[in-house]
Amino acid sequence: MKSNTELVVTLIGLLILTVILFGYPTMLLWNWLMPTIFNLPYIGFWQACGINLLASILFKPTINIKKD
Repeated sequence: MKSNTELVVTLIGLLILTVILFGYPTMLLWNWLMPTIFNLPYIGFWQACGINLLASILFKPTINIKKD
């Protein structure tokens, strides 16, 4: 069984890995497509992470329809 400290360190590591895994591809795809297609500016890594966060807030599936 892991101690609380090991659990916290593991969760922080997973959070950092998740941010990198989702932010970097977003940045690459944005910088490859958007400036050419829509004449938008290039973005950095943290801006890509912000776009991912915004998209997760806006497009989060929160509608639950339960049939009894």
